[in-house]
Amino acid sequence: MKEDFLFLKWTFNNLNISRFGFIVSKKISTKANLRNKIKRRLSELIRLKLPTIKKGVDGILIARTGLEKKDFRQIEKTLDKILTKAKILK
Repeated sequence: MKEDFLFLKWTFNNLNISRFGFIVSKKISTKANLRNKIKRRLSELIRLKLPTIKKGVDGILIARTGLEKKDFRQIEKTLDKILTKAKILK
C-alpha cells in the first residue's frame, strides 16, 4: 500500500504476534541521526497502534523522500490511512 511518503508491504505470519520493520534509505538523508529519528517516530507510532492491529501480521514500512519534512501528527495520519487501506486493523 502506498500513501504520500510511506509504503507498506505486509503479509500474515503463523505467529500470535505482529512484527514490523522500518527502512529509511540514504536517499532521504545522508545523515544517520535524521534517518534514525524517522525510524524512532515510525516505531513509536506502530507501538501505539499495535493493540488495534490484527495478530499475526508482518510488515515493513518503507520511508520515501518527503517524510523528513513531516511532523509527527502528519505521519500518524498517513499511517492510519495506510493501515486502514491494508485492512489489517481490528
